[in-house]
Amino acid sequence: MKNDSNVPIKVLVVDDSAFMRRMISDIINSDPELSTIDIAKNGKEAIEKAVLLKPDVITLDVEMPIMDGLSCLKELVKVCEAQVIMLSSITKEGGDATIKALENGAIDFITKPTNIFQISSENVKKELIDKVKVIARLKKTKRRESNMISEFKKTSIKTEQPTKPKQTTKPMTAKSLKKIVAIGISTGGPKALRDMIPMIPGNIPAAFLIVQHMPEGFTKSLADRLNEVSNIRVKEAEDNEVVNVGYAYIAPGNQHMRVSLMIDGNLRIKLSQDPPRGAHRPSATVMMESLSETGLANLVAVIMTGMGGDGSEGAKKIKQENNGYVLAQDEKTCVVYGMPKVAVEMGIVDEVVPLDKLSKKISEIVGV
Repeated sequence: MKNDSNVPIKVLVVDDSAFMRRMISDIINSDPELSTIDIAKNGKEAIEKAVLLKPDVITLDVEMPIMDGLSCLKELVKVCEAQVIMLSSITKEGGDATIKALENGAIDFITKPTNIFQISSENVKKELIDKVKVIARLKKTKRRESNMISEFKKTSIKTEQPTKPKQTTKPMTAKSLKKIVAIGISTGGPKALRDMIPMIPGNIPAAFLIVQHMPEGFTKSLADRLNEVSNIRVKEAEDNEVVNVGYAYIAPGNQHMRVSLMIDGNLRIKLSQDPPRGAHRPSATVMMESLSETGLANLVAVIMTGMGGDGSEGAKKIKQENNGYVLAQDEKTCVVYGMPKVAVEMGIVDEVVPLDKLSKKISEIVGV
């Protein structure tokens, strides 16, 4: 999508590999609405060129010499207005760095193929071009030094003596769960979850099921990062595990997460690689529909920031068939007001809530 003056979207490509710089630049330039205005081989050079050239979007490699991508990002958000897409390797270190980058101002990321020659595949090309266009359209979000970190330290009781809910080992049956909160989220999600989940009180009599659109290899890093700062336990979901009170389960990348109500009254998580739903695996709608099929009436569906409309059909089923409650994140606090907008336009949303009020609203619904 071109801007009003019909000028292509300007992209600065940052990578320490000459091969990757060339391939990414060629992909960008293959679309008439995009243009690579320059390249940089490390973070220091990227900052200098970003200030000088004022790109609309920067593709930023995570691992680079002289100044790595995360250090570069922290400076970029201070000196330029460009939106940033990270390019990340599928390693634990790459995943951890990517989650930190998404918390610190990057809007989205692209996974580098394990075989670098696959960077020119049609799937990678389409993903990169589509994401550059989407984030170039975004209004510039006000970047701030979040005082949430200090609030996390005050409210999060993940210290030398963890709270009692963190120590829970005895499974709670589905009937013991006062509420089950199902969250669908995509672009802008890691930062939004970082702002919301740590504000959930540790004594909440609920369990959380979260579908965050992410590739395989990154959801574990996201779960571990959230667990470090939260009062409830946050983990990547495992097949056949029991859903416990005071836990948040994040669907693994590239796997659908469903739940089943067992004869013993427990809810168990079922993971699968069934075909994608609406191009998504995991899919929030798949997760929410499985919750609805349990017949439970203590369900809350939450649709948060993200592209597309995943989750709305599942939330609709929870509302209509289980008399569930549906929340949507408001447009102002969404990075991309796509998923919540679809839910609102379907007429299934009970309340539209800003991000900084979502944890409080959920706690009120649950009755903490």
